Amino acid sequence: MDRVFNFSAGPSTLPLEVLEKAQAELLNANGSGMSVMEMSHRSQAFQDIIDQAEADLRDLMNIPDNYKVMFLQGGGTLQFSMVPINLLRNSRKADYIVTGNWAKKAFEEAQKFGDVVAAASSKDRNFAYIPKTTRESFRPDADYVYITTNNTIYGTHWNYKALPDVGDLTLVADQSSNFLAEECNVTDFGLIYAGAQKNVGPAGVTIVIAREDLLGHAPENTPIYLDYKIHADKGSMYNTPPCWSIYIAGLTFQWIKKQGGVAAIEKHNIEQAKRLYDAIDNSKMFKGTVDPEDRSLMNCTFVTGDADLDKKFIAEAKANGLVNLAGHRSVGGMRASIYNAMPDEGVDALIAFMQKFETENK
Repeated sequence: MDRVFNFSAGPSTLPLEVLEKAQAELLNANGSGMSVMEMSHRSQAFQDIIDQAEADLRDLMNIPDNYKVMFLQGGGTLQFSMVPINLLRNSRKADYIVTGNWAKKAFEEAQKFGDVVAAASSKDRNFAYIPKTTRESFRPDADYVYITTNNTIYGTHWNYKALPDVGDLTLVADQSSNFLAEECNVTDFGLIYAGAQKNVGPAGVTIVIAREDLLGHAPENTPIYLDYKIHADKGSMYNTPPCWSIYIAGLTFQWIKKQGGVAAIEKHNIEQAKRLYDAIDNSKMFKGTVDPEDRSLMNCTFVTGDADLDKKFIAEAKANGLVNLAGHRSVGGMRASIYNAMPDEGVDALIAFMQKFETENK
């Protein structure tokens, strides 16, 4: 069966090599005589899989020994609750920078658990930019400052070389949609989390990387699954983990290493995104929707300025094997999600189709 070029924002396209390996091992993983989907999570066979996945992730991100890696469930949405429950430990204050829909949802959820304020927001321009902050933007006794490093719906992202200056405060990041797409210094953050379904694997596993000193402060009445320390102490095995999703994530980590690691992936992503943004900027029909300096490498948002023409573009693109190009239902327009696994051929095919569409619809 012919494969389409899948520009979905998530779950999204996976490396073909990973899918083919999973297919080959579907009935007999690593010589075990069974599928990963049939394995006991308490077996040595699965322990080897999760151990290798963690080791490869630590290598890819240079994760220090004093950071715990957890493979959890509940998606990014559960992290909206787990972060404040565990990290509001001293002043019970947290400062959020609201740069999109998911940052807004995280902010609203955190307000249930403490004194949580929006230190900055780009809502005034429909989240078309990353707001500038200074050290004085944040309360000096805040337990943490929270950012969303890539805004999937609106197509903006933080430059890791220009993170907010939080001084000695703890910086927390939702990296769900640019995890392993750009190099970052883990020690810039106290806690990082990411849903897997963008750059890592299928939906079902959420990766949390947390500095050890932030663990163990959850209130006594915290539901047991929501306490990070429980999962860290049990090696992500307190309950049955999402075994298949962890297995695919592990294969993806190995694929990234074969590409040359995160540095090589980032270089490729920058080059690929530039080609697509250049095509938009050089077009008389298509227009980008965010400030150029804050454009995401992962989620390229654009419009024609005519909602009916947008719909026509999306429908004809689908007929040409370019699928899931509709923008989020809350904003409309188009969104091309070009995660790590999107091949050059996919972006080139999209650019060629855009040029053809513009010529035919002048």
